[in-house]
Parts: sequence; structure tokens; C-alpha cells
Amino acid sequence: MPKVRLLSLSLALALAGNARADDVPSAGDDWALCPAAETLPLFQPLATGPAPVSNKVDIDASDFVYEENRTTARGAVELRQQDRWLGTEELVYHHDSETFESAGEVKYQDRRMRFLAGDVHGNQAEDSLRLRDVQYQFNDQLGNGRADVATVQGEVGRLEGATYSTCPPGQRQWEFSAGSIEVDQASGMGTARDATVRLGGVPVLWLPYLRFPTDERRRTGLLAPNLGWNDDDGLKYEQPIYLNLAPNYDATLTPRLYGRRGLMIGGEFRYLLPRHHGEVEALWLPDDRRADRDRGLFRWRHFSSLDAHWYASADLNHVSDDEYFEDFGDSLSATSVSLLNSRAGLYGRGLGWHLSLEAQDWQITSPWLAPGAEPYRELPALRGAWTRPLHDWLEVGLRGEAVRFDHDTLADGTRVDLQPFLRLPFGGPAWYAMPEFSWRYTHYSLDRALVPPGGDDSPSRSLPVMSLDAGAFFEREFQWRGEGVVQTLEPRLFYLYAPYREQDHLPLFDTQPLTLSWPGLFRSNRFSGGDRQADADQVTVALTSRVLGAADGREWLSASIGRVHYFTPPRVTIPGAPALSDEGSAWVVEASLSPSGNWNLGLAHQWDPDGERTPLSAVRGQWRFGDGGLVNASYRYREDLVEQTDLSFVLPVSQQWSVLGRWNWSLRDHASLESLLGVEWRSCCVALRVVAREYVREFTGEQRTGIYIELQLNGIGGLGRDTVRLLDDAILDYSRYSR
Repeated sequence: MPKVRLLSLSLALALAGNARADDVPSAGDDWALCPAAETLPLFQPLATGPAPVSNKVDIDASDFVYEENRTTARGAVELRQQDRWLGTEELVYHHDSETFESAGEVKYQDRRMRFLAGDVHGNQAEDSLRLRDVQYQFNDQLGNGRADVATVQGEVGRLEGATYSTCPPGQRQWEFSAGSIEVDQASGMGTARDATVRLGGVPVLWLPYLRFPTDERRRTGLLAPNLGWNDDDGLKYEQPIYLNLAPNYDATLTPRLYGRRGLMIGGEFRYLLPRHHGEVEALWLPDDRRADRDRGLFRWRHFSSLDAHWYASADLNHVSDDEYFEDFGDSLSATSVSLLNSRAGLYGRGLGWHLSLEAQDWQITSPWLAPGAEPYRELPALRGAWTRPLHDWLEVGLRGEAVRFDHDTLADGTRVDLQPFLRLPFGGPAWYAMPEFSWRYTHYSLDRALVPPGGDDSPSRSLPVMSLDAGAFFEREFQWRGEGVVQTLEPRLFYLYAPYREQDHLPLFDTQPLTLSWPGLFRSNRFSGGDRQADADQVTVALTSRVLGAADGREWLSASIGRVHYFTPPRVTIPGAPALSDEGSAWVVEASLSPSGNWNLGLAHQWDPDGERTPLSAVRGQWRFGDGGLVNASYRYREDLVEQTDLSFVLPVSQQWSVLGRWNWSLRDHASLESLLGVEWRSCCVALRVVAREYVREFTGEQRTGIYIELQLNGIGGLGRDTVRLLDDAILDYSRYSR
């Protein structure tokens, strides 16, 4: 029996329509919503491991009949070539014409797909193949369909009367069909004629001619458009255009039409070199009709790997005006950006050391901040740390920085901050004790405008800083409702000493008081930056206990409590900093409860016993139920600043319908910060989301309203606004837990 090219069979049906098995979104892999999941059963167990490299064809049959001009294989005929398999009941090969045909249906399967055809006719000499009445299905994805006739001539395949969908045949919620599809494997392109997309059997899109890629090679073309509406911009239409410029760089042009503003031209350029990669993004809206000025944005992100230890990176950002994010941001967090940071630098890291040389700039992006209110620029900043173990229980090191601070309206200066230290890391399996002794020296070189009359333009500060961090771990096992449980007890003590140094004569370049939190109980300075070193004679006493499942180690319960006690009241402060108690900090409590995988509760609370007040409190909870049900609820309070509730949910009301929403309410302002309500209809192959949203424009307090619609066809793409990203921002764990 001569060799029959099984590869040509798979080429005939490698694609039907704009369908590539590797590109079908995994989000649609849930067949549970679709009856009759498989169009075709697996004919053979799927091959695993590396594919064989031999092109030899093995033929098995119950009977072989050799005649003068032909050979016939009958009865359970099977052909195997590498990981390809073909089965039929009878296959006839004609020697003189080098043609072959089956007497009945043909089954074919490889790692990617399987199909069933009414019959097959081939010509080895002309390298051609013809199949009739074809049904096909991809193995690992949902794509399936049929074709009246499939032909292959060399590397070119043609399908007539072809269909494709990720829905099962009996429930075609969407389907792509074409009068003919021609696939050129050499160029990796397909051409469809008389192409139609149907939703529920209703034609919604018809194209007389369509070219599309058939493999993973990138090509220039249109991407799925986005459509939305809000009351500021009116109708918004976005049409991305992908440009395949070279194997290692590409671009996407994104014209955006705002009904009430005009046409914004946007683009993104990406590049990839052996040691460098990055992307440049720019948006430009000439003559915004609402703002009566040109608007725009520029971003450049770059990374260069120089060697095993060093790299360079840049993150440069600029907007045209201080209301850009307020007008074009699509969430409360985006519209409330008040300072835009840009940085670029050289960075190194190795065993026991790291070093950076960086420049940093700021741009005001809030109309509520006056010019000159931005932080100092760092032009440049040299920062680093070095640690070397001299013994198992002895380490020496150095932390330091040298920064040049620059500002348009404030006086400039330079600061050098060095802190050599000696550390003694003692410990055992269930305890540790780490005393550290350091000396902090800070020197300034100031412009005369920063120096009071008669003052020093080169002030300095020098003081010792000593600490002891010690802790232990205890655990016990017990039974709870028949399950093994482990409870831990983890006491921790942190002592800090730094003598008082008068520092009011030193400038404030980048220093602010740090917010008290659980990690803040164990910091060696309650100020950020290097302009103030807090005096301290204090001890932190903290205790943590956890309850863990003995079988899987899952944490059921965790609770921590701690407080800083002052032996000597702190004296170092800065203008505007909150007053400190003479006795100690607030009590800090954190707890989390997760008795099952379906719900959890978290708490963070601070209580100041001296002032009998609550500086901060936060409670959050999450409940997951049923098939994709999700409820999040939280309460956030920060004294004199924030008091909010936040409720978000995904509520399945049937197997396919869900209601989803969010309500973020400010108790302090008696106003809604964001409200969102939407519906989602979802099956294994189609998703439709309609979302209405109202949120605050941070700087003006005005409400913005938007309506977003997205239709997602698994296997083709989506049309409309990317609502998944919007819902991920609004509903915690939406993509992770919703079906």
C-alpha cells in the first residue's frame, strides 16, 4: 500500500472561518451550560508527549486485496503517521493514476482536531484531496463546524458551505458561515466570501469578502472595536488598527471618536530586542470642543538588561493639562490622580547589595493643587545598601543615599544620608533575636534661600540608632469537629532607641509622618525620607495567633494585636504632623477568618486609649456561593478623612443570567461615590453584558454617568466596551470567582 499523506487531510480542515483553536478564549471553556457538549467523540486516546519524528505510514486492516492495478484495504482500516490517525472501512488505491478513495465515511484525528467525512478522494501525483459532508471539532477548545466540500491542492485548502462556532450543533447561539473559504498554509492567510455572522439564527453581520490569519503569525488588520457612552463625552467609538511592522516591533493605532469632544488619535508602539523592550503610548485630541483646547497624553516605558546584575529602566509620563485624568479617566481612582510621576534610572543588585542611580520628576494633574505644590524633583538620587555576613551571628552593612533636590518655586539642596550598621542575627528553630546597632549621619548642602539669616548652609545630623527584634513560635495540635488543627502563638518584641536631636533647622525635602499600621509597629523611624530621624525610647509588644488545618495547612483564623509603648515621650516632629501621645501608640488589631473556602472576613482596627478614639477601622467580607455567586462588603474609616461603605455582588438568577453591581457610599459626605448595576447573559460560547454606571469626578464632585455594552463571542472576540476590566476594578475577584 503506497504512502497516503495524512497531513493533507488535516490541512483541509485546519480552519473554518476565522477560527484558530489556539486563540479561543479559555473563559469560554465551561461546557456545563451547553447540552450535547461534543460534536464528535474522540476516536482514539489523545497522544501525549513529544510527537514522533518519523514520516512512515503504518496501515492496518482486516484484509488486503492486491490486484493488477489497484490495492484495496478492507475492514477496520487504520492509517497512522506520527500522531495522526485515519480510520475507514475500505480504502482503494489505483496504481496507474496514483489516486485513492474511500468507500464510505472517514474518521481523522490528530492532537489538534478531529473530523468525520462522508468520503474522501485523493490524487497523490497532483497532491490533491477532496472530502464531502465534513464535520469537525477541535480537541482542546470549543470550536466545531461543518463543510459541504473540503478540497486541498498542495498548500492551499478550500471549504465550500462552511460553518464555525464554539456552540454545540443543537444550540447555535452564534455561528460564522461562508459560501467559500480558501486557506493558504504557506502564507498563513485565509479568504472568505459571502461571510455571515448569526446570533440566534439571525444575521447580524455580512461581508462579501474577508481576509483573516490562519496561524499565529502577526499581521496588520482591524481589532475588535469598543463602543460606549457617558454624559460628558457622549457616544464613544474606538477602532484599534494593528500594524505588524517587524518580528520584533509593532504598533496599534487607536482612533477614538467622542461625540461631544471630537476625534482623538492614539497609538501604541512596542519593541523587543535581545536586551531591551518597551512601549510608547501617545494620545492626541486637537481642539477638544468641551474644553476648547488641545488635549493629550504621552507614556514611555522601557527596560534594558545590561548584564546579570545591572539593568536600566524608564517610566516617563506627561499629560497636556491638570484636568486630563478627570475628563478621560473611567473610574474614581483614575479621575482622582493628582500627581503624575516620571522616573528613569540605572539599577544593580547582587548577593548582599543593591544600588540605584535614578532621576524622578512630578507633574500636577489636579486643578485643586496650586502650581508649585508638587514634590521636589530628584536630579539625581543615588541609593544603595550593602550587607556582608562575617559569621553565622554577625553581619555588617551600610545603607545610604545622596540626592539632589530641585524645584521650580522652592529652594534647592543636596542631602547625603549614611547609616552603617552592625547586626547580630541569633536564632533557632522556634525563636530569633536580632539586635542591630547603627549610626546615622546626614549632611546637607543648601541654597542660601533655604538658610535663615546667620544659619549654616551645610547643616548635619548625627546620632546612634539601636534596636532589638525578638520573637518566638509555639504551636499545639488539637481536634475540632473531627479534624486535626494546629494553633500557633507568636509573641514578638521590638525595642528601639534613638536619642533626641534638635532638627528644626534642617529642611524638609521628602519627609512626611508615616501612617501607623501593623508593619509600622516595627519600623525604626516614624518618618519617610531622610530629613527627620525620630527620637525613640520605646518597645513594641505584639502577639499573633493562627489556627491552621493540620491536613492542608490552610489558615482558618489569624489574629494579631500590638502597641508601641513610649518610655520617653517623642519630641521630634514636623509642621502639620498629628500630636503623639506621651504613653504610646494606638493599639493595632488585625484579624482574618476563613473557616471554609467559600467565605472570609477581615478586620483592621486601631484604638487610642489615651484619647479614647478610633483613628482607623476597616472591615471586609466576601461570600462565594453557588455557580459563580459572589458578594463583597466592606467598611472603611479614617479619622477626619474617610468613612465609606462598599457593597459589590454577582448574583446568578438562573443558569445563564446574573445580576451584578456595586455601591460605594460616603457616610461622611452623605453621597454615592460609585454605583453600578448590570446584567450578564452567559453561555459556554456567548456572553452579553449591559452595565450602567455613575461615579464621582473627584475634583469637582460631579457625577458622571456611563452605559457600557459588550457582546463576547468565544472564538471570534468581543464587540463593545471591555466590561470585564471595568468589573474587575469594581467587584473584587470578579474574574477569579464568577463563572
